[in-house]
Amino acid sequence: MRGMKGKLLIAAAAALSIGFGAVAAKSQEFINILTGGTSGVYYPLGVAMEKVYADIPDARPSVQSTKASIENLNLINSGRGEIAFTLGDSLRDAWEGNADAGFTKKLDKLRSVAAIYPNYVQIVASKESGIKTLADLKGKRLSVGAPKSGTELNARTILAAAGLSYEDLGKVEYLPFAESVELMKNRQLDATLQSAGLGVASLRDLANSVAITVVEVPTAIVEKIGSPYVASTIPAGTYQGQDADVPTATVINYLVTREDLDEELVYQMTKRFFENLDQLAAAHSAAKMIKLDKNTIVSPAPLHPGAERYFKEKGIE
Repeated sequence: MRGMKGKLLIAAAAALSIGFGAVAAKSQEFINILTGGTSGVYYPLGVAMEKVYADIPDARPSVQSTKASIENLNLINSGRGEIAFTLGDSLRDAWEGNADAGFTKKLDKLRSVAAIYPNYVQIVASKESGIKTLADLKGKRLSVGAPKSGTELNARTILAAAGLSYEDLGKVEYLPFAESVELMKNRQLDATLQSAGLGVASLRDLANSVAITVVEVPTAIVEKIGSPYVASTIPAGTYQGQDADVPTATVINYLVTREDLDEELVYQMTKRFFENLDQLAAAHSAAKMIKLDKNTIVSPAPLHPGAERYFKEKGIE
């Protein structure tokens, strides 16, 4: 009898232990950070965020490489991620449900965390291709980014404003940044359009391997497109062999989350992001352009209450 009681006590203790373990596992906050291709800017910044978020109590951050903006927005809206990078025009189209941009319905579960740094539309051609202007792309081989990515959306928008379409090109490739560069090195492509922060690794690699021309996007073209595109400049010396400033367009990047995510968790993610900008800048120089000011909260989608709480603490409303 005593042996039976002992066995019952052991079984009860084991069941209790399993129960406590389940509660402990449940209390962990998974933070899946959705980024982009590994040779872009989103990914190294996401890796830096993973390290920063590791200090959030009970958090289990991880980084996922994706096709970037459009995929990220669809994943977040469907609950398969906690925080993601996206381009501003992709966020606008997702919030409005623009089918032409890849959104079959309004993604109404999206919530903005912050506007961060600008993406520069960077069209880079091999010097031997003879491409110097947007018009020169006619009949040439161009990579426009991964299918239905934010970069590919930028490509269609810029070409349309210049009076061009994909049909006018000799060949269109839908490839991530690094793969586009490899094809250019092998003379299988004439140019690549990459929407990213300045000094993106893929274009640095290309410029260090072959002679390049950074193609101008004239201010008149940018103004024709309008918001959220803004006329800007790729400074001379950004890439090997680029001896002069080159006019182009920029589109602001955002961090987004979903409406049902815990307010305290989003507050902690926002706070730790802005209070560790030095670590982000060490991961990629594009983060040096991130500032905490009134423009940080301007977004096509509503702010998440957790992010809003942090900005109010900082006097930004």
